[in-house]
Amino acid sequence: MGAVAAQRTYGGVSAEQRQAQRRTALLDAALDIVAEDGQAKLTVAGLCTRAGLNERYYYESFPSRDAVLEALLDRIAEELAAAIAIALASSPAQSRAQAHAAISAGIAVLTDDPRKARAALVASVATPELRARTARTVSSFARLVAAEGTDFYGEASAPEAVVDFRANYLIGGLVQTLTTWLAGDLRLTRAELIDQTTDVFVLLGEDLATRYR
Repeated sequence: MGAVAAQRTYGGVSAEQRQAQRRTALLDAALDIVAEDGQAKLTVAGLCTRAGLNERYYYESFPSRDAVLEALLDRIAEELAAAIAIALASSPAQSRAQAHAAISAGIAVLTDDPRKARAALVASVATPELRARTARTVSSFARLVAAEGTDFYGEASAPEAVVDFRANYLIGGLVQTLTTWLAGDLRLTRAELIDQTTDVFVLLGEDLATRYR
């Protein structure tokens, strides 16, 4: 039993924790590589060199390059969701305040560390499978917007299809607008981008609540 325990724990860190740390190191390295050089440079050798790990540790966490890109996209999406949830919980219960807080938090995740936006844009279109995965992620954020809007405005009689349409329209439009803005083709400051986006979210949400009140 003592020998098994020694194999599983080293320096107070379990084998599972060490594997999780290596996986995190590989994803951190992937973020650097994809943001700087694109997915074509995301090789096993290059990733392990950047992470400072033996190549065998790559295969304990990822079966392929696409799996790395999928995990990277998932990590960014999870960070976005967490930041938005915290922002909503800590902002006043007013439509504009809530929308502004959530949008600010999401955009901050992608722009405070520019690698995340670049990596997300590159990885999201790398393969047909990743494009489909990105579409599912966008849909999940649209469902979040629909649920938050329904909770905020209370029980309304708006048809579910209409609510879903507006939520998907908002999130899809925001993704495209962010892509254009990050490319430098939309001449707005970050504060202006957040304010304009907030206006659109509030207008569509309050219009829907008024129509079906």
